[in-house]
Amino acid sequence: MREMAPASENRHLVVALAYDGLCTFEFGLAVEVFGLPRPEMGSNWYRFAVAAVDDGPLRALGGIRVEADGGFELLAMADTIIVPGWRGVDCAVPGNLVTALQGAHTRGARILSICSGVFVLAAAGLLAGKRATTHWRYTEALASGYPEVRVAQDVLYVDEGDILTSAGSAAGFDLCLHLVRRDFGAAAANSVARRLVAPSHRQGDQAQILRRPVPDQYEAGRMSPLLDFMRASLASQHTVEKLAERVGMSKRTFLRRFEASTGVTPSRWMLAERLARASELLECSDIAVERVAELAGFGSAASLRHHFRLHYGVAPISYRQSRRL
Repeated sequence: MREMAPASENRHLVVALAYDGLCTFEFGLAVEVFGLPRPEMGSNWYRFAVAAVDDGPLRALGGIRVEADGGFELLAMADTIIVPGWRGVDCAVPGNLVTALQGAHTRGARILSICSGVFVLAAAGLLAGKRATTHWRYTEALASGYPEVRVAQDVLYVDEGDILTSAGSAAGFDLCLHLVRRDFGAAAANSVARRLVAPSHRQGDQAQILRRPVPDQYEAGRMSPLLDFMRASLASQHTVEKLAERVGMSKRTFLRRFEASTGVTPSRWMLAERLARASELLECSDIAVERVAELAGFGSAASLRHHFRLHYGVAPISYRQSRRL
């Protein structure tokens, strides 16, 4: 095991688990979001370390070997713990790992799972009575093996505060960005996404599987410019009829193809975009809440406050203050 690089003890420590049979892609997601040096983020960005679950050389899928920074002692120090998949949904979870995770959770650490990593959290009893998700191939196994878990069958990720779970592979990236957004705000999450050339935000309740994940060339040529138009004109009140007319479709066809392309209805897509825009304006400017509501398309400060409380659990002013501490 290699020695951890010295770092300020005050910075948030993210610890990713490594185990024999490690899921390489899921582990890579954690490294990409939390483990890369990001000087543009300032001095308070995350610290990152890797904790070994097993003794001896740790083999990752693809013929890779992983050398960890330490063992379970890192979990006792972690502010956030990431379980990047697991070696099999039927593979037992070591008792010492269960104990370490339970202790970390009791201490107040956040614990995040990607894909099949949810089975580690379930085995540790951390999901009892909570909503959780995993890859669509594993939801039935999770529900039958752990009936005390409220399994969300077709969402990208679930945030239960101190316990967060995501669906398969790429949905883990969405959850990691969601956590960055929670910790540092929308501007920081957008910056990370831009560096990785990836979408900055997908709602957690978006469907895992789109009915038509790859639209035909003609349809893509109409939908992509439409989304750009909607994003650039959030302050406008778009009706389904006008949007359908813009892409030359009937209302019924438009609604069906919009949801097939994005996973959500036009109204939910617009709400997510407006919330993201309002968040950025609150974080990065001193514009009055009333003007933020107007620019983001909410129409009134009252509407903005309503949706902010539903989505973030706080008022816009409180959100702004929390991002500037």
